[in-house]
Amino acid sequence: MPAPNLFLVYVRDVVKASTFYRGLFDIEPTFTSPRYVAFELAPGVLFALWSGRSEHAVPSTPRTSEVGLMVPGPASAVDDIYAEWVGKGARVVTAPYDDVFGRTFVVADPDGNLIRVSPVD
Repeated sequence: MPAPNLFLVYVRDVVKASTFYRGLFDIEPTFTSPRYVAFELAPGVLFALWSGRSEHAVPSTPRTSEVGLMVPGPASAVDDIYAEWVGKGARVVTAPYDDVFGRTFVVADPDGNLIRVSPVD
């Protein structure tokens, strides 16, 4: 069975969202259209932003999923990314803390989508 290879996030403004993610993750899009922008994370694996269902991208809507960034190294590596992202203006949802899987924190994009940083499993 094939593995998932597209991770799609609903946004209201694809230009604003792609600017946010380009700056946060320091990546460039591999495909851009007026309502859809894709970033290739690994060969054949895409992280994409789509404004085609923007009615679901209201910041006040509770989120039940997260985009995750797992980082290698000690807990201080998570704290370093936190400091960097706060410096870039990311909206903090949960400041760094220790959980069962290690050091973690959560920020939100302009549409309220959640982004968690944690150690590599």
